Amino acid sequence: MLDLERHRELLRQCSIAAALEAVGERWSFLILRGAFNGLHHFEEFQTTLGIARNILSNRLVRLVENGILERVPDAADRRKVSYRLTDKGRDLLPVLLSLRQWGERWLSGKPSNPVLVDRLSRQPIQPMSVRAADGRVLGLNELEWIDRSEVPPAP
Repeated sequence: MLDLERHRELLRQCSIAAALEAVGERWSFLILRGAFNGLHHFEEFQTTLGIARNILSNRLVRLVENGILERVPDAADRRKVSYRLTDKGRDLLPVLLSLRQWGERWLSGKPSNPVLVDRLSRQPIQPMSVRAADGRVLGLNELEWIDRSEVPPAP
């Protein structure tokens, strides 16, 4: 039986709210998509995304402040700055891929273009999924939230 008060307390400890505070708005995700696809300069983001300059500037500042992107002097033109994904930013790739795949399934109803493929095999990546420690794909009915202190040690 689920103790509702205990469950509420565990939910308050969840990091989703903090993650959404750092990147949880449309333009930030589209900027990240651009960064994952090789955009580096303010002008590239602005023309590719069609975003207003003031909004882009604001979102880039927030992504840099949150350690998701870093500002790097451009080697080709010292007057320019490049925006590069940090390790923290690169770790958002599965999040963006999951959102894209969800949108393909539930909103557009068709695969997006371009297709993300494995560079070695040239085959599309597999759908994102929740996996058990042993690699099995798990459905929602196979999952349960518990306190971290109740997790048994790994074998």
